[in-house]
Amino acid sequence: MSTPETAAGAIAGAGAGTTATRKKRHISAYIALFPAFIIVLLAYVVTVVWNIWISFTDSKVLPVNIFVGTKQYERLFTTARWLISLQNVVVFGVLFIAGCLILGFLLAVALDQKVRFENTFRTIFLYPFAMSFIVTGLVWQWIMNPTLGLQKVADSIGFTWIRFDWIVQSDLALYVIVLAGIWQSSGLVMAIMLAGLRGVDRELWKATRIDGVPAWRVYLHIVIPILRPTIITASVLLAIAVVRVYELVLATTGGGPGISTEVPGKFIMDYLFGRGNIGLATGASTVMFITVVILVTPWLYYEYFREKPRGN
Repeated sequence: MSTPETAAGAIAGAGAGTTATRKKRHISAYIALFPAFIIVLLAYVVTVVWNIWISFTDSKVLPVNIFVGTKQYERLFTTARWLISLQNVVVFGVLFIAGCLILGFLLAVALDQKVRFENTFRTIFLYPFAMSFIVTGLVWQWIMNPTLGLQKVADSIGFTWIRFDWIVQSDLALYVIVLAGIWQSSGLVMAIMLAGLRGVDRELWKATRIDGVPAWRVYLHIVIPILRPTIITASVLLAIAVVRVYELVLATTGGGPGISTEVPGKFIMDYLFGRGNIGLATGASTVMFITVVILVTPWLYYEYFREKPRGN
C-alpha cells in the first residue's frame, strides 16, 4: 500500500525525468539548428561586414584592400543621381504604403459585408499579387505607352484633351510606378485585412448598432485599433516591397525619363555591374542597410523588448 511520501517521491521522480527529457530535446534542437546558424552567419553577417569594409576602399572593377576612409561616401552624397534616387524612394514608399493600406482596407470592408460572389471578387483583387514586379512593370508600361495604351484609346474616341502619357513625363513618371505598385499589392493587404475583420467579435457590431453609432465611427475608433497587429504586418510586407522596387522601376521606366525615376536599388546595380565601381555601389548599399536598421530597430524594441504593463 502506497503512502503519501511514496506518491510524492514518484511524482518528483517523474518531474525530474520530464525535465531531463526536455533538456535533451532542447540540446537536440540546438544541434540540429547549428548548421543553419553557421550558414546564416557566413552567408549574411560575414557578407554584410565585408560589404561595409569594401565601401571604405578604393575598389573599382574588382575589390581591393586599399583603405580610403569616407571618400566613397563623400562622393556618394555629392552625386545628384544618388540624391534623386533617395528622394524618389521616399516619395514612392510613402505613397505606396499609404495607398495600399487605404485601398486594401476599403476592399476588405466591402467584402466583409457578405456580398455575393465574394470568392470571385477576392480572387480578382488578389490576382495581381501573383505577378512579379517585372510582369507588373511591363503591363503598366503598355498601359501608359502613348502609342499603345490608354492614350491611344482616348485619342481614337476623340478625347484628345485627356492625357495618359505620364510615363514619358519626367515629373509624372514616378507616379506611374506608384500606381503599378498599388495595383499589384493592394490585394495582399485586402486579404490580410479581411482576415483581421473576420476576427472582430460580431457582438461588438450588434452593440454599436443598438447604440446607434455610425459605421464609419466604429471602423475609425474601434475596428482599426483592434486591427493594429494586422496593419503592422501589412506595413512590414509593403516596406519590404519598397526596398525591392528596383525590379518594378527597371521594367516600367528603366529609371527614366532621364533619371527622374531612379531608385537606390537601380543606382547600386548600375554602379556594381555597369560602371564597374564596387566601392561606390557598396557605399550606397551600406547607407540603405543602415537606414533600414535605424527605421526597424525602434519598432522591434516597441513590439518585442519594451517592458509592457502587466494586467491586474
